[in-house]
Amino acid sequence: MHHFDYLRAATAKEAVQALGDPARVCRPLAGGTDLLVLQHKGHADWDRLVDISHIAELQRISETPAALVIGATATHSDIWKSPLVQAIAPALASACHSVGSPQIRQRGTLGGNVANAAACADSMPALVCLGATARLLTPAGAQEMFVGDVVKRPGKNTLPAHALICEFVIPRPPAGSHMAHIKVGRRQAQSISRLSLACLGRLGADGRVAEIRIVPGACTPQTGRFSMAETLLLGQRPTEKLARQAGQIAAEQMIAITGRRWSTAYKEPALAALVERAVRQVFSLPEAA
Repeated sequence: MHHFDYLRAATAKEAVQALGDPARVCRPLAGGTDLLVLQHKGHADWDRLVDISHIAELQRISETPAALVIGATATHSDIWKSPLVQAIAPALASACHSVGSPQIRQRGTLGGNVANAAACADSMPALVCLGATARLLTPAGAQEMFVGDVVKRPGKNTLPAHALICEFVIPRPPAGSHMAHIKVGRRQAQSISRLSLACLGRLGADGRVAEIRIVPGACTPQTGRFSMAETLLLGQRPTEKLARQAGQIAAEQMIAITGRRWSTAYKEPALAALVERAVRQVFSLPEAA
């Protein structure tokens, strides 16, 4: 059994001070779902856990005229049940609802899902698609990072030393936007994502695509928008043929980023189908036969 000290922080500032203790190897503790896995696998590298789960300011879900604001220790269950999230960011609500099991959704937090940088993190495609920013508190003061820049590669984040994610700010999507979120796993419940996708689209007054964002998950080292498929659609009237072409181009872009691997035989057609399906949903095209 790995032994460690435990400290419960009362404020975010106190937590950051504790995390920066030069005499300790500290990790923040919120839901603990990922830390338990590391402990079980013998990969625990800390000698103190700093509990941030009781800091009220990190738990809130609120709105401003310009944005949705979600505290970093809001759980996946809190988020998908929130009327604010369902109304402003339904793709994120859907993503959080797809996380693991009910027990994991009750404990796991949005901040942990991002900071732990798992390739299959369910929330990442939705957050990147929505243009979310992470607000951090560091020993040097407050900072902001685009969520897509937080994860460098699977298991490795780019957060400053001893930084704490305090909240996520999601700009309100433009009026008329529609969203889709799709996840593929080995089963319908308690599944790790093999592939996922978040998509946001909006038509202009002329019926042409005025905005399109396509963000796959669990298929590239860093979660980001697939610009080649977006460029194909932008300025066009959405059609079933274009939706299918967008899927094919997205699959090509994935392979250009990752090369061909053992999983490509599965992910290439699966991603093409997911993108096509999401584009159809966002622009109210008929489902593929």
